[in-house]
Amino acid sequence: MSSSFKPNPLSLSVPDPALDRWLRDSGYLDLLDSSAPAPAAAAPTRASPASTSSGAGAAADLLAFARTLASLLALNPFACLSAADLAAPTPSWSLAFIGAPGVASYSWPPTPTQARLRVQENVRRYARNYAALSILVFACCLYRMPMSLLGLLASLAVWEAVRYCRNRWELATRAPGIGQALLHCAQIATAVLLYVCNLQFALVYAIGLSYAVMMLHASLRKLTPSSLSVPANKNRRAQPRRS
Repeated sequence: MSSSFKPNPLSLSVPDPALDRWLRDSGYLDLLDSSAPAPAAAAPTRASPASTSSGAGAAADLLAFARTLASLLALNPFACLSAADLAAPTPSWSLAFIGAPGVASYSWPPTPTQARLRVQENVRRYARNYAALSILVFACCLYRMPMSLLGLLASLAVWEAVRYCRNRWELATRAPGIGQALLHCAQIATAVLLYVCNLQFALVYAIGLSYAVMMLHASLRKLTPSSLSVPANKNRRAQPRRS
């Protein structure tokens, strides 16, 4: 009897997976975020006066927290990211990315499913914001590590000198062998400079810190209607009414 039933979003007895799929396709992911079930064992055990019940409730809360954290650590946040998300307009930093003042925009995801939903959707919405933060973090790391900054500037100077020499004496056409050898020398010099100046450590610190900030924000930031995240989407629903 149940095998012949076809999920319909307009039906009163729609299975949860079918309803979630319809909400995703319709762009109402904020409803999924607001309707996430809280842990059922937390409320009864906290109200119990017995110490054993409170201990069991704390253990259940800790287990739920560990399960959500483990799902975040094993999650690939870029699984749903596409080139169209990177080409979209940058969401507002104050209203969309940080959140409107006076509104509870952050909370810990109660379930692993909710955590995965938030991270993947927020990474798609705020991809350009996270990219700008990554550049800012890398700049701060270079500021804290002057030798790495000097190595990066020296590498850029080497490649600028190579470009000038190739264009000045037209090595690509007159002496292609010398031009190729000059490129190889520039590559070796760049590798030595970056290694001696420990630029790899600055890259590792910047990538790690940027990833941690992105995962923390993406998991705690509640989902909002897409029209609030991207300013260009505000008039999308009003366009069909013009005809």
